[in-house]
Amino acid sequence: MTPIRIERATTLKPKPTDENNLGFGSIFTDHMLLINYDEGQGWHDARIVPYGPIALDPAAMCLHYGQSVFEGMKAYRHGDDILLFRPDENFKRLNNSNDRLCIPKMDEQLLMDSLVELLKVEKDWIPHAQGASLYIRPFILATEAKLGVKPSDSYLYLVILSPSGNYYPEGLNPVKIYVETEYVRAVKGGTGTAKTPGNYAASLKAQDIAHKLNYTQVLWLDGVHRKYIEEVGTMNVFFMLGDTVVTPVLDGSVLPGITRKSTIELLQEWGIKVEERKLSLEEVMEAGRNGQLVEAFGTGTAAVISPIGELHCGKEEVVINGGKIGPITHKLYDTLTGIQWGNIEGPKGWSVRI
Repeated sequence: MTPIRIERATTLKPKPTDENNLGFGSIFTDHMLLINYDEGQGWHDARIVPYGPIALDPAAMCLHYGQSVFEGMKAYRHGDDILLFRPDENFKRLNNSNDRLCIPKMDEQLLMDSLVELLKVEKDWIPHAQGASLYIRPFILATEAKLGVKPSDSYLYLVILSPSGNYYPEGLNPVKIYVETEYVRAVKGGTGTAKTPGNYAASLKAQDIAHKLNYTQVLWLDGVHRKYIEEVGTMNVFFMLGDTVVTPVLDGSVLPGITRKSTIELLQEWGIKVEERKLSLEEVMEAGRNGQLVEAFGTGTAAVISPIGELHCGKEEVVINGGKIGPITHKLYDTLTGIQWGNIEGPKGWSVRI
């Protein structure tokens, strides 16, 4: 194991007293993890230090050319133990994002070992309240001070932690989704399959429009034809058409979600037909008109499973399952969160106990 230096904070922050109202991503723990990369030296100097500002040269390449990637994970409290949900999948995806953004890949055992050490230091920050967890945000910044479009020669890997509740204030109440037909998030051959900040920057305009119209999220269509469904702003998306659950195929512009993958595996285990294929907006809207669209939901680390109660496209609105959560959606949420919090025995390797 690579030695990990630990510098403990001399002054600790007060911990939240109301764990049922944590919000999402606005509270941060006492410490963070840093690892540097320098050309010729590789990844080095893994250390846990007090949470605080980092120094970046004004010419740091991440600020000018967007060379950066990130991940999203959660830690759950189960008695005296800490549980992680499929962290190996997150680290594999991080390295896939690294490859797309020309960032040197990281040793996945180092990623796991260093995260475990950070979680041990910050164990008291993991919420006790049901439904709350410790959100984990690993990310990498290109730090070379140079103006000129090329891959950086130096990087900084960081992990920060945030005790959090529901990502959406609606919780398990179905969300309303605005279908975006003008702006696009990603195209095949671009960076849609990587978890990189630029994808999210590209989504902000449509997200702002949706919020002003009182919709929770945006449903993105393909960037070429504006015809095929891709994903929701922060989630992969599923539609139950009759007795079949359909989700857009991973064809180069959709993020390969870990919750998406887990959902497909669970549905198949339950004997429910699942299809990964091109899915047009018109097919979904028509299914909504004739009663064949029986459930819809999004999947992602932050929200886990988020039921969709309404789609708005142009002047047409389709209400799904009377605006209520469907039985398959509810079962998926209960099963996934049960596995994550250690109350249900999941498939082998899904839960990692610390």
